[in-house]
Amino acid sequence: MKKNLNQVVLVTGVGKGIGNAVLHKLVKNGAYVYGILKSKKDLKKFDKKNNNYKIFLGDVRNPDLIKKILKTSLIDKKIISGLVNNAGVRQRLKFEKISLKALKKIFDINFFSIFKIMKIYFKYSKKYKIKSSIVNISSIVADSGFKDLSGYASTKGALQSLTKCFAVEKANFNIRANLVNPGFIKTSFYEKFRKKKDLYKWTLSRTPMGRWGKPDEVADLICFLISDQSSYINGEVINIDGGWTNA
Repeated sequence: MKKNLNQVVLVTGVGKGIGNAVLHKLVKNGAYVYGILKSKKDLKKFDKKNNNYKIFLGDVRNPDLIKKILKTSLIDKKIISGLVNNAGVRQRLKFEKISLKALKKIFDINFFSIFKIMKIYFKYSKKYKIKSSIVNISSIVADSGFKDLSGYASTKGALQSLTKCFAVEKANFNIRANLVNPGFIKTSFYEKFRKKKDLYKWTLSRTPMGRWGKPDEVADLICFLISDQSSYINGEVINIDGGWTNA
């Protein structure tokens, strides 16, 4: 991604993992970032005096928070031209144990919150005639069958369909939307997962490159899709999984 000091990006879930890597990668490349996180503990990682980003503590399911950030961007005279929907939660349950309440909860976070954010951002982008790029973060489970992930995978499949339809419908407003499907990445759950030795070894043997990916590697792809270097890429689903989906 080329340095672009005028680029301003809203990123959700910046407290850790991929979202945190995206924020720092964008800043490194000259962008200004409005970030959202939900943990006060994670908030301590950020320097309040840093002039390259502004962090908001809150829930991505709250539309008022998103509207507040967009309003702040206008006051700051930093028009947001990029949106990265990264925040999400995992759910590992056998199919028969997924209650309707649990399914609704994970959809509310992983799908409906993103739908609402995109709707609010589209209105903002359309009003101010912004050339925009949206990147939604999904997972390889959207296209692959995994045990005990029916609820989680359903949210990601829905997000993939939403991204494609939005990209086609809103392209004439100079807004692009793409989706990234990470495979096994060394995020916050990596150390805990690695203790499940047999399962961990299986993931390595199943991945052609023989390793898990790094958050920075995913961040590089996201930064590219947010930038003008990807100006003719729209409605695409891009896997970043070390070859998993091709094996």
